[in-house]
Amino acid sequence: MNLRDIWKARSVIKRELPPTPLMHSAELSTLTGFPVYLKLEQLQPSGSFKLRGATHMISSLTNAQKEKGVVTFSTGNHGFAVARAAAAQSIRAVICVAETVTRAKIEALEQSGAELRIEGKSQDEAGKISAELVQTEGLTLIPPFDHPSIIAGQGTMGLELLEELPDISAVIAGLSGGGLLSGLGLAMKETDPAIEVHGATISRGAAMQESLRAGHPVEVEETPTLADSLLGGIGLDNQYTMKMIERYTDIRCAVSEEAIARAMAFLYKKHRLIVEGGAAVGVSALLEQIIKPDGPTVVIITGNSIDPAVHYETVTPYL
Repeated sequence: MNLRDIWKARSVIKRELPPTPLMHSAELSTLTGFPVYLKLEQLQPSGSFKLRGATHMISSLTNAQKEKGVVTFSTGNHGFAVARAAAAQSIRAVICVAETVTRAKIEALEQSGAELRIEGKSQDEAGKISAELVQTEGLTLIPPFDHPSIIAGQGTMGLELLEELPDISAVIAGLSGGGLLSGLGLAMKETDPAIEVHGATISRGAAMQESLRAGHPVEVEETPTLADSLLGGIGLDNQYTMKMIERYTDIRCAVSEEAIARAMAFLYKKHRLIVEGGAAVGVSALLEQIIKPDGPTVVIITGNSIDPAVHYETVTPYL
């Protein structure tokens, strides 16, 4: 992959999706001592940045592939994105989710118009079901992260940031399978290697972190977390994102569950933003002073897929 792939993806994305807002956070700027901005990807029609990659890949399918339909596996956000992108082109979509996915997300997916398959105890097991449907029904897999079309689609966010904030010094985003940070890293580092690209993730069950430590993809046990969108493996046959994360990211850190809850409360109290745990990890890393950039910084607010009742219970102790 190269930077041209992301520019090509942008020509597709900008026809379908308007740029998301970039909001200055006076509160975070005061706390950190440098300008901090929030890229509000939770305002995408599907509720997360995942719509970029799904829209790009589905738009690139052949007519024959579109006629048969698409399939994916997801903890929620990617499923919402594939469902919406497929519906926009009247394409059949099947979403495979694990039995551990929250009821709120299941209900939302059921209302999306996609067909739902609920099987398995983890995202990896849901992935195996989707692979079976590729073989038995001829559906095209729209993977959550490890595919050039997905990575290029997510990377279009980086091109928006370079236009919106030309003096950007650093960008921070959640790290899971790596599709987002691979695309951002490619867009940023190939434009200016001095731009810092940082990833924040959960403290337990972070597959990318464990895989990088091991030097090869590994499976990890999924444990309950506020940032459930960051759960799931990177695929034992990972071809792209692991190498790109290693190449393009500067700091990769983990934040605690309490720190995630505090960040969710901060975003609600200071900016009236209701976001999922996985969308708050970048702000958490700043509040905990784990990541300390020294210039204009953008934190990606990745999604808003959370049960309102869970959000209320999570943030109330910290308000």
